[in-house]
Amino acid sequence: MRKKLIAANWKMYKTPHESENFVNALLPHMHEHTRDEVVLCPPFIDIPAVVKATHGSNIGIGGQDMFWEKEGAYTGAISAPMLRSVGCSHVIIGHSERRQYFSETDDTVNRKLRAALAAGLKPIVCVGEVLQEREAGITEDVLRRQCSVAFREISGGEAIPIIIAYEPVWAIGTGKTATPELAADAHRVIRAEAKEAFGEGVATQMRILYGGSVKPDNAKALMSQEEIDGALVGGASLDPKSFVAIVKW
Repeated sequence: MRKKLIAANWKMYKTPHESENFVNALLPHMHEHTRDEVVLCPPFIDIPAVVKATHGSNIGIGGQDMFWEKEGAYTGAISAPMLRSVGCSHVIIGHSERRQYFSETDDTVNRKLRAALAAGLKPIVCVGEVLQEREAGITEDVLRRQCSVAFREISGGEAIPIIIAYEPVWAIGTGKTATPELAADAHRVIRAEAKEAFGEGVATQMRILYGGSVKPDNAKALMSQEEIDGALVGGASLDPKSFVAIVKW
């Protein structure tokens, strides 16, 4: 049985001090929560503060992005070894906002994914369709393409740590949410692609999260779907009470 993972993507919000306050409000609710894995993904400058504040807890820390080279003349970039060195265990790769605003492609997602795995990070790889693709009835084609390119040159053994986050782009920050059934259908497509790339054993173990306006009032319905293995939470993860409600679904 796959252990669910609830990941908070804080995007470009919170200073180090605000991050510490969040963790201090969250921790009392997490001491006995072992049903799900919980990961916080703060902005880069907040990571040391969050690592320190969560020390000794069962909360993991992730980066929101990374570059595929270990080091070099890449102004503004952060590498996978850098994330590991400050205490990160996870990293988000290919979020729709990175694709939309920073011109990331399926190919760059693949390069980052391979670099993350080589560095020992657990990658949370984001895939999903935009509204026009959903309305055109090509959601499955989009998901298959995104997954097949992301999975290139990765063996079944290497793929074991991979986590996929299905995020219908039309539901991110809009208040719209894919129905649990629609989300579960998309997750089945993704798992089928993982099976083709890595074999049934890896695909069966692979966790596939849902992301897209996850809130306390819809978390239980989503998490109750057998194919949904957790959530990548955006706006609702910025408030500790809201995030706790989602974690406690």
